[in-house]
Amino acid sequence: MTRLTHLTLRNYLIALHDAGASAAAFFAAFYLRFEGAEQFWERMPLLLRILPYFLVLSVVVCYLFNLTTTKWRFISLPDALNILRAASVLAIALLVLDYILVAPNVHGTFFFGKVTIILFWFLEVSFLSALRFAYRYFRYTRVRHHAKSEEASPTLLVGRTADAEILLRGIESGAVKRIWPVGILSPSVSDRGQLIRNVPVLGNIDDVEDVAADFARRNKPIARTVMLPSAFEAEAHPETFLMRAKRLRLIVSRLPSLESGDVPRLAPVAVEDLLLRQSTTIDYARLEALVKGKSVIVTGGGGSIGAEVCHRVVAFGAARLLIIENSEPALYAVTEALAALGVEAEVDGRIADIRDRERILRLMSEFKPDLVFHAAALKHVPILERDWSEGVKTNIFGSVNVADAALAAGAEAMVMISTDKAIEPVSMLGLTKRFAEMYCQALDHDPAVQVGRKRMRLISVRFGNVLASNGSVVPKFKAQIEAGGPVTVTHPEMVRYFMTIREACDLVITAATHALGAQRSVSVYVLNMGQPVKIVDLAERMIRLSGLQPGIDIEVVFTGMRPGERLNEILFASEEPAVEIGVAGIMAAKPNEPPMQALKNWMTALRQAIENDDPATIKTILKDAVPEFGSNAA
Repeated sequence: MTRLTHLTLRNYLIALHDAGASAAAFFAAFYLRFEGAEQFWERMPLLLRILPYFLVLSVVVCYLFNLTTTKWRFISLPDALNILRAASVLAIALLVLDYILVAPNVHGTFFFGKVTIILFWFLEVSFLSALRFAYRYFRYTRVRHHAKSEEASPTLLVGRTADAEILLRGIESGAVKRIWPVGILSPSVSDRGQLIRNVPVLGNIDDVEDVAADFARRNKPIARTVMLPSAFEAEAHPETFLMRAKRLRLIVSRLPSLESGDVPRLAPVAVEDLLLRQSTTIDYARLEALVKGKSVIVTGGGGSIGAEVCHRVVAFGAARLLIIENSEPALYAVTEALAALGVEAEVDGRIADIRDRERILRLMSEFKPDLVFHAAALKHVPILERDWSEGVKTNIFGSVNVADAALAAGAEAMVMISTDKAIEPVSMLGLTKRFAEMYCQALDHDPAVQVGRKRMRLISVRFGNVLASNGSVVPKFKAQIEAGGPVTVTHPEMVRYFMTIREACDLVITAATHALGAQRSVSVYVLNMGQPVKIVDLAERMIRLSGLQPGIDIEVVFTGMRPGERLNEILFASEEPAVEIGVAGIMAAKPNEPPMQALKNWMTALRQAIENDDPATIKTILKDAVPEFGSNAA
């Protein structure tokens, strides 16, 4: 019934067309079978009595097979199959009518006959298809004409034909404008010599110079290339192609992955596209089921991680979003960005510091969130090594304030963004984050804390370095390369895990879906970040991607390890077993879990040490709370 209420005038006109097509096929089949015979006029009165009922049936069948609600400009193979199914059902209905209902009772012989019914099937398929595909072809030629008339750039598509077809459909539908594909360069041997939607595969990726030269000789110079997702796979050698394209002075764009349902669009090629393993496949339906229609709070929503969480929750259908941020410019930027997208969610932003307990309690009490994502934190290792008490105030007491406020406001779940540096920590960042994890664990597992209300989940999600996030090495290296160098690396053996902002945020939300449906034994989740990357290799690769040579055009300088750093980050501590949870890209950890009373005692001592500005006592207290501190400093 819900589908019927959304029918438009266009849908009713399509239903009228389908009824007319069925009537034409019905009469044409009958006429072709009995033309010139006496049976034609003898059977006409009964035929006319049957026709209204048959047309009603045809309209219902076409609707059930989605022919009434499919836009003709996008008609494709699934719609053609639906036409075949609809024609088959109507032919079977005629067969039942002829063999069971009409013929034995009226004529004593077959009224239609098998030949008539077969003729009807072919004619029904033809009449239902003809106008649809004619309109589809009209729109296709119109888009092609507009693309050429708008001075679209002659473009080479780089990647497998399966990816190319997605972009070609986007161009045909008008979603992607101002490019005109003239050929495809594919890394797959099986694609060579093929035509994809009238665009030829001209060779492999290494043939870009020859192909460009050939078009130039014909006075049809290539202006740009579009790298498809498969062009970024290791065997496609994306670095080599980018350097060749730069030498040819071609504009290079990319087609992002469409797994999340995004509209086809072109984007600049970013260094991040070339640094990662294949991203984890995300179950977006699962994320939408968690977020859709919910009220969500994001703390630190103006930061790189927090802002992406905000974008993702509104994309998945959140009804209301409250962004809590202590930086006015950052809050303005994220709210303006969301407003520009025209999101349906009701978005509000508030200036607040998570250290201000009363303010956070009041905001959450008024908003009454279903979900809280806690991304606010101080995260720069060298800075926190100098200002220990500030790290404690924000990362520990601020997190405690958020967790307590979420619990008091009746939220279903709170997710704290943690870090791989919380595993056997060697820095104040790791120490403070691990302490905050322990507090969330205690609240999550202590039934006495949540008496008299629906049990709330409090979880922590750990991940490593996020590409292009504020303060990460990638934007730092970019700026150093643009300035002519040198590129500074702390140590030649320094290794880190990396992931994209979107992947990290989607996996954070995925962890929340698991937590709400799982037993309470899991409170700390760890994102699978694939193989770690050597920082010096990353720096040299970025230099080469800029068309320069490491050590010749741009120097790489080693500056020495900074306080609180270690050479290799780890995913699990030696004393916390890893647990498979059956969700791609995520595992669970089972770290030690002090009782709530012990945590409160440590927090009281920390407050006193902060008031006395006593870093030594702060370190002693945290060492007592997190005994694995410093156990893996190498």
